[in-house]
Parts: sequence; C-alpha cells; structure tokens
Amino acid sequence: MDRVRVLVVDDSALVRKLMSTMLACDPDIEVVGTAADPLIARDKIKQLNPDVLTLDVEMPRMDGLTFLENLMRLRPMPVVMVSSLTTQGAEVTLRALELGAVDFLAKPSSDLASSFGEHALEICAKVKQAAQARPRARTTVRKLDVAPRLSADAVLPRAQTAGTRGGSPIIAIGASTGGTEAVRVVLEAMPPDAPPILVTQHIPAAFSGPFAARMDRCSAMRVCEAQDGQPIQSGHAYIAPGSHHLLVMWDGAKYVCRLHDGPPVNRHRPSVDVLFRSLAASAGAATIATLLTGMGDDGARGLLELRQAGAATLVQDEPSSVVWGMPGAAWKLDAAGEMQSIEHMAARLLALARHPHTGAGGA
Repeated sequence: MDRVRVLVVDDSALVRKLMSTMLACDPDIEVVGTAADPLIARDKIKQLNPDVLTLDVEMPRMDGLTFLENLMRLRPMPVVMVSSLTTQGAEVTLRALELGAVDFLAKPSSDLASSFGEHALEICAKVKQAAQARPRARTTVRKLDVAPRLSADAVLPRAQTAGTRGGSPIIAIGASTGGTEAVRVVLEAMPPDAPPILVTQHIPAAFSGPFAARMDRCSAMRVCEAQDGQPIQSGHAYIAPGSHHLLVMWDGAKYVCRLHDGPPVNRHRPSVDVLFRSLAASAGAATIATLLTGMGDDGARGLLELRQAGAATLVQDEPSSVVWGMPGAAWKLDAAGEMQSIEHMAARLLALARHPHTGAGGA
C-alpha cells in the first residue's frame, strides 16, 4: 500500500519538527513537506499533492479557519486540525469541523518525554484514518508502547436485560470522527418535545462543555453536558463529558445519568459501548440507538447487545459518513436493523420512538 503523504502546516518551527518526528514513527506515513503559513501551504499543496493536511489555527498572513474554508471550497481534501485543549481552542476547533475538517488533535508540547509514544500513536492513527475519509464541506521506526485495549466489562459487567420501565423511549447516539457535525444534523432536526437523547461523542474533556453549548444553540431541545445523578427528561439531550463514561441507570422511579471515571474502553473515555451496555440493562427494548460516523469499532458490540435486548438499532450509511469505521463494524456484526443517511436519521429515530417495533428490529 502506498504511504500516506502528509503536509504539516504550523507557524511554529518546534511544532513542525515535533509533528514530523511523531509521524515518522509510522512506516506507512511520509511527511512530504512543511509550511509556516497558509500561503506557503497553498503553493506546496499544488507542488506536492499531499493526501492529508495537518493545520494550525493561529498563523501569520491568513488564519487557519479562513484557509480551511477556502480549501474546502476550491480543493476539498482531508484536514486534521491541530488545536490547543482550551475553551477557546474548543470553539475554534468545532468551527473547523463545521467547515469540513475531518478530525482534530492536541497541539504537541516540547515536554513529551514521558508520553511521546502515546501522542505519536494517536497522531499517526488519526492521519491514516483521515486519508481514507470523504471530506464533507458545508455548501527508522520507533516502536510504540500501546496500552491494553479494554472492553465495557472494565466499567460495567454485562447483566441480564431489565424490563422496559414502562416503555418510555430513550434515544442513544454514539459517534467519533466526523461526529460533531453528524450529531448537529440530528439534533437540529429534533422537535422540542422529542424523547430524551443520550450522546457519547469521542471528545476531549475541554471540548465537551463547549460542544454541548453549541448544540444547545442550534437545537429546539435543551442540550447540556450530562451531570451525575441528573434526571433524564423528554425534550432534553445529554452529552457525555469528555472525562467520564456516561451510563443510564434506573433509580427506582426514573432514569438518571451516571458518570463513571473508570478506565478507557476501546481506548476511549467516554465509550459508546459503555453507554449502550447500560441502556441494554436498564431500558432494553425501550431504547432506540444509532451509531454514527467514527474511526474504530467502539459501540459496535454495545449496539449488538441492545439489539439482542429488543432495542431498535440503526447505523449511519457509508456515503454520508466521514469515516465508516464504527457504523461499518456494527453492520458487519449484524448489530443494526437498518442503515440511514445522516440527513434522514432524525426522522427515522423519531418514527421508531413512536412505533418501536416497525423496523430496525431487535433480535
């Protein structure tokens, strides 16, 4: 297979060097060039024809968002934003994802001695996945130490499916790469009295609060970052904090959100598998669950557990996904009763909430 050709764009010489060094850890990646600002990058894109661009935001002569908007209009290509993990960085990064960036990663610091392998592994994985993505604009190799991959058993043992607690429907959404925009499309189409929606989106802790606030501004529902013990109510959507797993539990009278700071599952915290497993145990067939665009396979086994518990299950289709990893893995497991484009997902979720046994069938 041909190596993924990457152009690194950042005004900091140190960051360009760090990024190039980390990307060089993977024999399937080639850094074909670097650029200190967007105007130099524009010329190098023409000369070098890279597969993926890593792009900083604050740069001289033209900021990264302006460059990204022009690039996605004139020459769409996979772009991974390099962002600071701050509230301001979150707002800018979420805007970049709206404009068509595939994914984002934390800006590397000069103090990487203890975590170089972990950062390099993440950056290389995101760049390789970005190379396979379909951008959707609006209109010597170092050995890396890899932590063991845990399943949802590390947080919540699989239990017998409980009753449906009166049958009140709950909608659950899992997403990763490309998911911030996919979730927006779904929430924008929801009416103010929609069934409660639980969302696990792979996102850093500093980003989940601003993401929830952004979704609240664009949806008729009330959208918030979930809190431990918070009652789950119709007309509300709950976003998993970037630092905790989100679970749904029955407290004897109502469903509530529970936050769990257990280990990463499938290398993610929050994990979609954890949310889906908790719903299989607490809500069972009253759940309507969907797995949207994302890298990897987190959520696939959890969606299968939900289907086996009688829940209605769906996945986003490949043409409308930025990366058809998670939904594709679930589809291959026969975890989903049907496939839908992101444009039709909200209407289908609502229809299934009203008539849960008319499609996307349980096992």
